[in-house]
Amino acid sequence: MFNGTQRREGILNKLKAAKAPITGTDLATAFDVSRQVIVQDIAILRAAGINIIATPQGYMLPDAIKQKVSRVFACRHTPEQIEDELCTIVSLGGKVIDVIIEHKVYGELRGLLMLSSISDIRDFMHKINQKGVEPLSSLTGGVHLHTVEADDIEILNKIENDLKGKGYLLDTA
Repeated sequence: MFNGTQRREGILNKLKAAKAPITGTDLATAFDVSRQVIVQDIAILRAAGINIIATPQGYMLPDAIKQKVSRVFACRHTPEQIEDELCTIVSLGGKVIDVIIEHKVYGELRGLLMLSSISDIRDFMHKINQKGVEPLSSLTGGVHLHTVEADDIEILNKIENDLKGKGYLLDTA
C-alpha cells in the first residue's frame, strides 16, 4: 500500500518510463486506487510544476516524446470527413498532435489528440459518436488547424499533397 507521496512518485516514474500514454484507469489499477484518486494525483503533480499532458489515450510527459519534424496544416471539411482526414495523415506516417480553432470569444482553442494509428483514430471517432459531442471544427464551419509530426520533411510533404488532393487543405492563394 502506497501513501499519497509514494503513489505520486510511482505515477511519475511510470510516466517517465512509458513509451506511450498511460490511461488513468491503468494507473488506478497499478496503484489499487480509484481513477478519481489518480486525477487528483495528476493535479497535485501539475501544481508542483510537472508538465503532464492528458491525451485521449492517457497521460504522458512531453519530454518522453522523441523530437521529430512538424508542420501545421490549415484544413476545412465536413464532420463526415474527419475520419478520412485523420486516416490520411497517420497512414502516411504522420502523428496528429492537436486540433486548433480560432473562437470569436475565447481566441485560440486547442485540443490535444496525439493520434498515431488507425486504431487511435477509430477510438477517437467512437468517443465522439458515442458521447454525441460536436468536433471543435463545428464551431468554425469546419475550419481548423492540425499540428502534424513525422520522422522527416518528405513525409510531411506527402501528407500535404494527399490532403490537398482530397480538398481538405484551405487554399492559401
